[in-house]
Order: sequence, then structure tokens, then C-alpha cells
Amino acid sequence: MKKPRKPYEPRQPRPLSAGQLSDLALFYVSRFATTRAKLIRYLTRKLATRGWAEEGILPDVAAIADNLVALEYIDDAVFAEAKARGLGRRGYGARRVEQSLRADGVGDADRADAIEQSGQGKTAAALRYAERRRWGPYAAEQAVDPAVRQKMLAAFMRAGHDFATARMVIALAPGSDVSDLGDEE
Repeated sequence: MKKPRKPYEPRQPRPLSAGQLSDLALFYVSRFATTRAKLIRYLTRKLATRGWAEEGILPDVAAIADNLVALEYIDDAVFAEAKARGLGRRGYGARRVEQSLRADGVGDADRADAIEQSGQGKTAAALRYAERRRWGPYAAEQAVDPAVRQKMLAAFMRAGHDFATARMVIALAPGSDVSDLGDEE
């Protein structure tokens, strides 16, 4: 006769030591483009799930992040600029780019510089977004249904574009020439 099996119990992860926490931070930075704030959130989450093996107070995760910033493994300004350019290429507006950088923990000065250096004008970004979605001048046919146009406007607003620019791009006839649209800021 077989022995009855014990119910499955997940194995508890071993608590972290100071060396393991530093190794986790270095591994995370080597694998992902990140900011100081994102690294601190990651290390804090790891400490919460795995625990701390050493006696006494918890380690200073901010000091570990500051050490990696000092070694130039983390650079918030470079991260912000790259992310702003990437989101701009995908057609997102300045408001959405700013929100994304704020969520990543980029400081005010780095965030403003990144948005400025991304060089995206609001009309050009809206046109890139419309091209990606095949709306406005990139559509097969003009959207005349008010409900469809309302959904398009809502999508433009969620993508970080202002109402006037979104309305102007949606109103463009399919196949119209967009090269003459000036990109005013």
C-alpha cells in the first residue's frame, strides 16, 4: 500500500543577506534600463517577500541605489531621454510622456529636459499616433459616425494629446497631404 502524499507546500525563499541584496541590485541594473526610484522599489519589494537574514535593522536600499548611481550604472537623465524619444516615436503626446516618466521616478528637472530634448512637436506626435492607428489622413475612409469619432478623440486624449490637435488630425481627409502641417508648440 502506498503512503498518502502530503499536500504541496510552496518552498519559502531564503532571507536575503547584504551581499545577496547587492547582487540582486547589480543584476537588475545590468538587465533592465532603470531609474534610482525603480531600483529602490524593486529592492524593497524583494526584502518584503524574502525577508532579511541578518540581525538588527534592515539595510539601506537607498544607499545601495546611490552607490550604483555614483558608479554611473544608473543615470536618470539618460533613461528619461531614451524613454521620451521612444514614446514620441510611437506617437504619444507630451502629457503621456510626462506621466510615464513621473511613474518611473524621474525627477522634475530630468523629466522636463527629456521632454524638451525628445524634439517632438504636438502635431507630429499626433500624426504618428494617427498613422499607427490608421486614422485621419491614414484611414481607408473618413469616419463619419459621431460615436466612432468620439472613441478616436478619447484614444487621442489617453495618448496624451490635447483636444484641438486630436480633433484637427481626425478631421483630415484620408490621403490628405500632411507635409504642409506646421508643427507649432
